[in-house]
Amino acid sequence: MQGKTLSLEAPAKINLLLDIICRLPNGYHSLFMVMQTVDLCDTVEVTLRGDGKINLTCSESALPTDSKNIAYRAAENFFEATGVNCGADISLTKRIPFEAGLAGGSTDAAAVLKALNELCGTNLTVQQLCAIGVKLGADVPFCIRGGTMLSQDIGQVLAELPALKDCSIVLVKPEAGVSTKEAYAAFDSCGNIRHPDCTAMLHAAANSDFDGITANVGNVFEQFIEVPQRAEIKAIMRSHGSLACCMSGSGPTVFGIFDNEEKARKCAAAIPEKLGKVFVTKPI
Repeated sequence: MQGKTLSLEAPAKINLLLDIICRLPNGYHSLFMVMQTVDLCDTVEVTLRGDGKINLTCSESALPTDSKNIAYRAAENFFEATGVNCGADISLTKRIPFEAGLAGGSTDAAAVLKALNELCGTNLTVQQLCAIGVKLGADVPFCIRGGTMLSQDIGQVLAELPALKDCSIVLVKPEAGVSTKEAYAAFDSCGNIRHPDCTAMLHAAANSDFDGITANVGNVFEQFIEVPQRAEIKAIMRSHGSLACCMSGSGPTVFGIFDNEEKARKCAAAIPEKLGKVFVTKPI
């Protein structure tokens, strides 16, 4: 097995809807999310070693390359779960911004799990991979599967939804990052919470009702995560015909959904550089 290599594309995600149902007794949070992968991708290359060691390199110097990196921990958890311990060299080529609410770390971890499963010939099912992945984070099981999905509880309950209609999605990532841990702490200390309409979103998504989906896009985190640029970004998106705009994950990235690429690209061109990095993507 030593020396075998596999390279995978690891796509970002957006949350068409994100709600926190409650804080669980174990400190985790029960979630209700409708999630969508988009074609902004990292590249994850995994090469098997023969000495049991894990070595990670990353194109983004600000990210850790030890066990503080979720992709590194994914390899540790895979070897622990399977009993295989050959080791791995992991190379991350980052395009997805980090601390952005786009699952940049989770999707890298998912790609590591999928690559190791194939390279090691362990033949774990998707469900078994997801069981390893959920211990790393709530977004990892979704990133293993991808597409359009309902994700519930701590991310381990997944249900496939019809693919999102062909559209264009503009992502704007402000310079500042948001700590997921701090975002959940803010929820815990917040009083009156207004919840998005989960039932309406699920009904629309399950019935391929694109207008219903865009009408019910929402994110509970917007109430207590302060992103100074968010209002200005949304105003520009709306002025260029976005059907919906919202923060993804715990932020700070704001996405806008457009019914055609021309509108999306005009919107992207109109976003001043000071507001953040801009990406024009499509659902996959």
